[in-house]
Amino acid sequence: MRPWRIAIILGLAATLGAADRPVQKPAAPAGPPSEDLSIDSALVRVIEEVEVPTRVEGVLIELNVREGQMVARGELLARIEDTEPRLTLQRSTTEFEIARRQAKNGLKILAAKKASDLAASELRRAKVSLEKSSKSVADSELDHLQFAAEKARLEVEQATEDQKTAELTAELKDSERQLAQAAVDRRRIAAPLTGMVVQVYQHAGEWLAPGKSLLRVLRVDRLRVEGLVAVKKLLGDPTGRRATLLVDLPGRPASVFEGVVVFVSPEVNPVNGQVQVWAEVENHDLLLRPGLQGKLTILPEPPQTAKRDTQSK
Repeated sequence: MRPWRIAIILGLAATLGAADRPVQKPAAPAGPPSEDLSIDSALVRVIEEVEVPTRVEGVLIELNVREGQMVARGELLARIEDTEPRLTLQRSTTEFEIARRQAKNGLKILAAKKASDLAASELRRAKVSLEKSSKSVADSELDHLQFAAEKARLEVEQATEDQKTAELTAELKDSERQLAQAAVDRRRIAAPLTGMVVQVYQHAGEWLAPGKSLLRVLRVDRLRVEGLVAVKKLLGDPTGRRATLLVDLPGRPASVFEGVVVFVSPEVNPVNGQVQVWAEVENHDLLLRPGLQGKLTILPEPPQTAKRDTQSK
């Protein structure tokens, strides 16, 4: 065979062998690494603030707080005159206790059952005696025994019904007691959250109307930091990433507060192409104040997280 024919055959064989082998695609380039996102003019705001209202009208007889005081959730802040509701609560509590005792007292049912058993036993003995001797028991006496047995049975049923009525009465008295307790509670004004009292609008001795604000409470141990980020800088969703706030405080320049990103707005401003970002930072020492501005930096994801995400893909 001529050499040029041999070369053609070998070339065709190599081409067919390459077609049978799977084609290996080039590895996709890795995505851009997470970067720091900085917001130079981030604004510090409160997360929670409450205008604490009064729920009933009356005279404010007790005020236990002042501006700048820290309070815990559920702590008693003030009290409206409540003499009549407290007396009503005492009466309702006593009536409920009486009704509860009556509902638990099963002596009447027990006594009725004992009397019924005795009447039924006497009736049985009279019938046995009558079977032995027709003249041993008079008809009038037998009728009396039958009447006594039936009456005793009905008294058991009546005692059982009285017990059920007593239980329902106890439930009714308990409801009245709870209503009286609610009337007292409405005159006790408690802190709705843990925070600082920043404004007190009313003072002891003044008449309060329902719905009128008594004081204002802010949560200050954890604050929100808001800022705007260009959407083109968001390589992914930064929600959950750590963040730091750099702010100059009086006597404490370049103070750093740590937090976490909790919200990224789904809306983009069509004018400047920015989205709103919120982070929450810890303020345990109460050095940070709402209204301050600073630099918010959203830190990159930890390397192990980024590596795990790449492997999952």
